[in-house]
Amino acid sequence: MKTARELALERLAAMDPDGARPLSAEQKKELAEIKMKFKAKWAEREIFLQRKMEDLARGGNWQEAEQIQEELRRERISLDREREEAKNQVRKRSE
Repeated sequence: MKTARELALERLAAMDPDGARPLSAEQKKELAEIKMKFKAKWAEREIFLQRKMEDLARGGNWQEAEQIQEELRRERISLDREREEAKNQVRKRSE
């Protein structure tokens, strides 16, 4: 008799056959590199835009500071999307 967990895992595997395939050591390494690369990209952009936003706020340019805040949010979404696309390409590749 299978547990509910086992049945759920079987259903998930049936919905995404590639997702059940284990990753090779090389793929794991590439995924870790992608994670670090995008983490560094985000840190660089965040530092740059935070400084810019703080300078604007100190100068009383609240509207421009809010625009930078919005740009920061869009940058995060864009980088997250890029990172996931890169990771999916590695996962889809068969070795």
